[in-house]
Amino acid sequence: MKFIDEYRDGEKARPILEEIHRLADEPIRVMEVCGTHTVSIARYGLRKVLPPTLELISGPGCPVCVTSQSDVDRAISLAGVPGGAVATFGDMVRVPGSVSTLARERARGADVRVVYSPLDALRAAEGQPKSKIIFLGVGFETTAPTIAATLLEAQSRGIGNFFVFSAHKTVPRALRALLELGEVKLSGLLLPGHVSAIIGSQPYEFLAGEYGMPCVISGFEPLDILQSVLLLVRQVKNRTPRVEIQ
Repeated sequence: MKFIDEYRDGEKARPILEEIHRLADEPIRVMEVCGTHTVSIARYGLRKVLPPTLELISGPGCPVCVTSQSDVDRAISLAGVPGGAVATFGDMVRVPGSVSTLARERARGADVRVVYSPLDALRAAEGQPKSKIIFLGVGFETTAPTIAATLLEAQSRGIGNFFVFSAHKTVPRALRALLELGEVKLSGLLLPGHVSAIIGSQPYEFLAGEYGMPCVISGFEPLDILQSVLLLVRQVKNRTPRVEIQ
């Protein structure tokens, strides 16, 4: 497919890989922050073609993975609201709380619905005005705008039985928490392109400024990732940590 196949071209990857192999003559540990990067790295076997000195480590990944136990428990408890229904993306249904899951509560008779968009939940609220439709808003910066837009739509249409349980996170805050732990030794970070298209690069500047961490905002196709890894390796070798846009 034009404009996709070009980013999966093995011949175009060859010179990038050659330079990575040439420069990565010392141990380098790169964390891909986003789960979409992790999937692409696995799908295209990128770990197998990188030098043994260069290690890719999977990071926070997805917002569900970094949702606190207390927030998961609160979300599950909402399934017991009288006259209420919980609407959620599918990735939350089997996440374990302290004593239950949304899937288990649904099996016990709770009204738990999997939706593909917050607008689906809004339509359910409009169609069932006597029910409280509670949407679980779990996401990073890519999810928050669509949920905010849905709330504005509910307000403009006077739909008063649509609710959102907001458990949103921001990628920079998650990364600060990770680095403050001091448990993972890293040489650089691959930052998510889609989140960065919304927030820009400035919110990441503290990573380079405060922590001396090389960073590259990367696309998700294999050539995007390889080029971004090369940019990170150059920063590491030259000891010039900054936020770079691949």
